[in-house]
Amino acid sequence: MPASIPRFKVVVPARYASTRLPGKPLLDLGGKPMVVRVAERAALSGAEEIWIATDHEAVRLAAEQHGFSVLMTRADHPSGTDRLAEVVERRAWDDETIVVNVQGDEPRIDPELITQTARQLVESGADIATVGHSISNPADFFNPNIVKVVCKAGGDALYFSRAPIPYARDHFSPSRGKESLPRDFPAYRHIGLYAYRARFLRAYAQLKPSPLEHFEALEQLRALWYGFRISVLISEHLPMPGVDTQEDSETMQKWFSTTGNI
Repeated sequence: MPASIPRFKVVVPARYASTRLPGKPLLDLGGKPMVVRVAERAALSGAEEIWIATDHEAVRLAAEQHGFSVLMTRADHPSGTDRLAEVVERRAWDDETIVVNVQGDEPRIDPELITQTARQLVESGADIATVGHSISNPADFFNPNIVKVVCKAGGDALYFSRAPIPYARDHFSPSRGKESLPRDFPAYRHIGLYAYRARFLRAYAQLKPSPLEHFEALEQLRALWYGFRISVLISEHLPMPGVDTQEDSETMQKWFSTTGNI
């Protein structure tokens, strides 16, 4: 019998002024802006509501033209999670409302993974649920652009880092190099999909950013710094890549122009 779908809402934070790709939410993917492609995927997850949270009028117009609800948010939020906290307050959602943060640069995200992340939050009882996937490629493990997560026995996150963690001291000795990973190595990449309860987002917005968050440039470290639980769903399938660089955008544009799929 299939697992039941929890009640949840999706918010897609869409900041216009991306450092590496300004105007990224409006990137044309097969005739539709990227933020719309993301929202279309989220709409297949079973979410009760889909909201696009942006700080730019052009993004609002594009989303509304395709039938999606938009909330104009402040331009000075330090992270997407802070932007979600504003949405929670503006919409006056109940503390127990489950909110899934779907990144605005994931136009091929699996809708079922969104549902599973919301379910992970409910079943774990944690403050946050997120996603990991096993790393088998040494190049990925040592790539600082791929965030790693180390978990406790029960599945909660111990730490997130751009560094190669956990570090297999003997296997990566100078004599052996870094061309392979040990057998049964518990290395996982972090997938930036999150589910929260509204009460956590309200609390998060009141917390000062942590030094770890600042140096690693990873907003989830603020939650760990202050003692919140993050439950990690280990996915069997590696999610489709997002859009972080100009090369990524060209690859995604080619894919959509070829397939025309959402």
